[in-house]
Amino acid sequence: MFSGKLRSALIIGGQGIRARKLRTFLSMVSLFLGVLAVVTVQAGAAIAERAMLTDVELQQGKDGTFQLYVSSGGKATSVVESTLKGNTEAVGVIGLNAIIGEPGVRPVNEGASPFEYAGRGDYYGGPSMYCDQNGICTEQKKPEKKPDGQAIEVVVNALTGDIRQFKPFRPISGSWLDFGSTPALAPKIVLNEEAAKGLNRYRVPGEMMITGATHHVSPQIIGVISDGSSQPSVYMRLDELRNWLPSSENVQVDRFRGGPGLQVMLAPGTNDLQQLLKARLIGAGTQPDQIHFNEIQSKKRMQKELMIMRLIFLGLAGLVLLIGVAGILNVGLATVGERVEEFALRRAVGMSRMLLAGIVLAETLLTGLLTAALAIGTGAAGLKVGLMLFGSKFPSLADVAFPWEAGVAGVIAGLVAGVLGGLIPAIRAARIPIATVMRA
Repeated sequence: MFSGKLRSALIIGGQGIRARKLRTFLSMVSLFLGVLAVVTVQAGAAIAERAMLTDVELQQGKDGTFQLYVSSGGKATSVVESTLKGNTEAVGVIGLNAIIGEPGVRPVNEGASPFEYAGRGDYYGGPSMYCDQNGICTEQKKPEKKPDGQAIEVVVNALTGDIRQFKPFRPISGSWLDFGSTPALAPKIVLNEEAAKGLNRYRVPGEMMITGATHHVSPQIIGVISDGSSQPSVYMRLDELRNWLPSSENVQVDRFRGGPGLQVMLAPGTNDLQQLLKARLIGAGTQPDQIHFNEIQSKKRMQKELMIMRLIFLGLAGLVLLIGVAGILNVGLATVGERVEEFALRRAVGMSRMLLAGIVLAETLLTGLLTAALAIGTGAAGLKVGLMLFGSKFPSLADVAFPWEAGVAGVIAGLVAGVLGGLIPAIRAARIPIATVMRA
């Protein structure tokens, strides 16, 4: 019985909308901006969250990834390398500094600084420190002044495996490292955008001197990626770097002057691997209190800020929506006043008050849904046009799709506006006495 009344209310309400096209159009106009504001805020919040997370993931890693930082001195490097060899659920990263260009000269961006600071001195501005496996840091002697020359300084990230499962680097050109092939004597390297900018700006010889290496390396540049870092950086295979280092114990990382030191990134659910790695590191001399596996929870940290921002803008959108509700209410009351005799006649032939109220409410609900569909379509089209015009300036928004949360919010806003704008006219229509029909 209820479903039959609901169907009747929707059918008659649809007929009323079709019969009063101009009034329906005016109601939709007054409501459109309010629903569009809600859709825009929800879409903007979802896109902003994605953009922020994408930038954080490039630099720190995806949510749920476990990280371990240990000193690269002693046998820690060889232990990590041997433990992770052939393992696809974890990647080790060793950070070193390197000079690309003329040997024995001062690089244009000393300290691996961004090239916008080139020629302004040491980017870090402080003493160079080295920390051993016991956490004891000592200041390194200031290197002797070298003559200026054609060379740039970069951070070298030597990888045990494909790090893109944890950091979704965006490819710019060329290809990525192939960890399935035999290590090459001439190592293949992938540049980040800042390093590629430096090589394009300065004409430097194709030699690379890596910290701790015994000879100069002639690398093969195979690609360029965006890694979200402002420092010039290169990525290479650790086993290819090994061909140029005297031994694994001689890898020393300057923690204060580029590179993440010895870092291990592990996928969720790798508890057994974490315990194995911890046991081997302790056996190699690393202190147990220096081994901490930290889970990346970037979204959780940003959630409060995003929620506050979203609530503020939703409040503003709600005010605009209330203006649209007032417009529907005004049109609805005027329509009920004009249809008094019609409603009284329907009551006289046996129509219940609830069904009569349902007809009026169905008209406003259908109007709200139509307006929501129009606002969602406009929002999706606007996003597409905006990406076409400005997408190249914001790489983190590449291939972004219209958020489904915005569509749901638009539908809810349309339904809420329909209920609020049609409730009072529906109650007034249901209270029309049957005797009113005598005036017709």
